[in-house]
Amino acid sequence: MAKPAPLPLQEQNPRKNTTPRAVEIIIFFLLLSLLVYRHLHLRDHGWAWVLAFCCESWFTFIWILTMNNKWNQIYIKTYPERLLQWKPAHELPPVDMFVTTADADLEPPIITVNTVLSLLAVDYPANKLACYVSDDGCSPLTFFALIEASKFAKIWVPFCKKHNIPVRAPFRYFNGEPLSSSKDSSLEFQQEWKKIKDEYELLCQKIEEATQRSEPWDFTGEFAAFSHVERRNHPTIIKVILENKEDLPNGLPHLVYISREKLPKHPHHFKAGAMNVLIRVSGVMTNAPFMLNVDCDMYANNPKIVLHAMCMLLGVKNEMDSGFVQYPQCFYDGLKDDPFGNQFVVLLKVSEI
Repeated sequence: MAKPAPLPLQEQNPRKNTTPRAVEIIIFFLLLSLLVYRHLHLRDHGWAWVLAFCCESWFTFIWILTMNNKWNQIYIKTYPERLLQWKPAHELPPVDMFVTTADADLEPPIITVNTVLSLLAVDYPANKLACYVSDDGCSPLTFFALIEASKFAKIWVPFCKKHNIPVRAPFRYFNGEPLSSSKDSSLEFQQEWKKIKDEYELLCQKIEEATQRSEPWDFTGEFAAFSHVERRNHPTIIKVILENKEDLPNGLPHLVYISREKLPKHPHHFKAGAMNVLIRVSGVMTNAPFMLNVDCDMYANNPKIVLHAMCMLLGVKNEMDSGFVQYPQCFYDGLKDDPFGNQFVVLLKVSEI
């Protein structure tokens, strides 16, 4: 008996955009009419109209490119539950997760910690994940915060997966009432929620006390590598904070701290240079075929983010058809009605994929 074909991991559905198309065609013909009018009367108005004609021609060219990009809009629906049916958990491809931070003063470590914790708790086999944190500030405070976060992760990650927590950045989750996707409101869940919240507040307190510390760090043990280093002049520092030695799918992913070498008067190319180092280090340690890149202040607000990306990358007929997946960036705690347009609401509605 023939084996049934597996269900698709993604579906591309066209969006109905008849009205926007009509509006864009009208604007396009208005632009062409303006250009024709300018061209026919250039001799009568001198250089001012020549300049206007050049600017409007360039604007029309950009408009055509933009209209072409939005003409055939599609909505891609992914099916992460089918991915686990299509490939067993032990056959899923590994993923290296990269987090970049540059300044412990401008980017407080507690923000980086929340981003890392949200990534460590994603719904994906832990033995297929590795999180690399690049610290361009070479800050012992950032390293200390990650060590403390790794201790908290040992109770936070199992809690998230046990109760299917929808938001896995602690600072966002603990802002509201106890909540789980399974609608669990039992006394046991309430007690566990309170315990985890107390542990997170203790973590925040430890990091805050370390931030306010006036005396120098005790540069012994794990912190010995940070002694006698300058922010812009130090050797490479690589520290493995968490390691899934047993290769357990329900354990914790690898967590690695990296501060790349800095030399005076040597160009370091900012984040691009940091990403190059992360790729080289991960290529030696885990060498995953897929990479997830986030900034230190961008937590994963969907625990299935990796599964959705895999549906996009693996669910195509030809590998050449899909090279990367980009998620829209949404901002939290923004001003009411978004007066400055930071949420890109219109862009996300028009360019939804």
